[in-house]
Amino acid sequence: MRRRDFVGLTGAALFSAVLQPTPTSRPADGIEDIAAALVDYPTPTDQPIDLATLARAVTQAKSTYQACRYAEVTAMLPGLLRLVRIACTATTGDARHRAHVLSAEAHHVAASILLKQDDKGLAWLAADRSTQAAHASENSLVIGSSARIITRALMDGKHHRAAITTASTAAQRMDTDLGHPSDNDLSVYGSLLLSGAVAAAQTGNRHTTAELLDEADQAGRRLGHDGNHMWTAFGPNNVLCHRVNIALTMGDAGTAVDYARQVNIDALPINERKATLLLDTARAFLTWNKHDQALYVLRAAGEIAPEEITARPATLRLVRDLLATAPITVRREAREYAEMLGVSA
Repeated sequence: MRRRDFVGLTGAALFSAVLQPTPTSRPADGIEDIAAALVDYPTPTDQPIDLATLARAVTQAKSTYQACRYAEVTAMLPGLLRLVRIACTATTGDARHRAHVLSAEAHHVAASILLKQDDKGLAWLAADRSTQAAHASENSLVIGSSARIITRALMDGKHHRAAITTASTAAQRMDTDLGHPSDNDLSVYGSLLLSGAVAAAQTGNRHTTAELLDEADQAGRRLGHDGNHMWTAFGPNNVLCHRVNIALTMGDAGTAVDYARQVNIDALPINERKATLLLDTARAFLTWNKHDQALYVLRAAGEIAPEEITARPATLRLVRDLLATAPITVRREAREYAEMLGVSA
């Protein structure tokens, strides 16, 4: 929601505004509203802050994002970001630490949405806010989790060495406490290793990439299942998904497809991870000049998560690449699909 709609709301009205946001008319409007919320400093309230209700709102935002309902979560975020900031200033003691946890998580979602939209500057701002709130919470798991989004923002800005250092350092800090790890510990630790491996692959450092992937694989085996602890979607199949992405980054489309065939997609706990796997597989098939299979997998991703196709610039570029290079046997079907999405060559 916009600031002019937010000012003057207190108590229950604030939470109602967050939980039932007014959808914006265009995606660009939603991003502009998030930008305004990121730089706004709402007036503190003397009204009591209901952290339980706020926690439910943050959970709703995170689950909506992972379900790939990006327009819906984009509409929720402006009011939510302002409200968590108010909570951080209006609470004290343990309640303030909890408010900072919620702020870290809400800004993590905002950064993730902005990365999907290729908005590097705002994504970095949101990721930094997430990290600052995480450190203020003094919660080691939340600090580790926020290191993941900073790593992604660094990678998106082509700062790959800094990304490797950030992810590896955060993982090493956690490693010292993993004698008897919880599922949350293993999931955040393993996800950090995967983030570092992706960053290392971007630099072409095969040794570091393999080392981090193998350590993540061990963490996945220790966890023993694909869960969504700390919103990571981490587990053995998630490690395989990252192997697909990394093989593709390294220029080995055939290996990427081989790994993709090993993934039990039904075991992946969230639609965002399923769609990402399918899009990486479609890119691998396209690189391998198997346009018919690329189109088939791309359609499958759209069935699972329509907004991964229609609302992401990177995916629409993939559709254009497919359309531009499709052989005559696939061209008509590729053109019809592109036209359905409103994409032209």
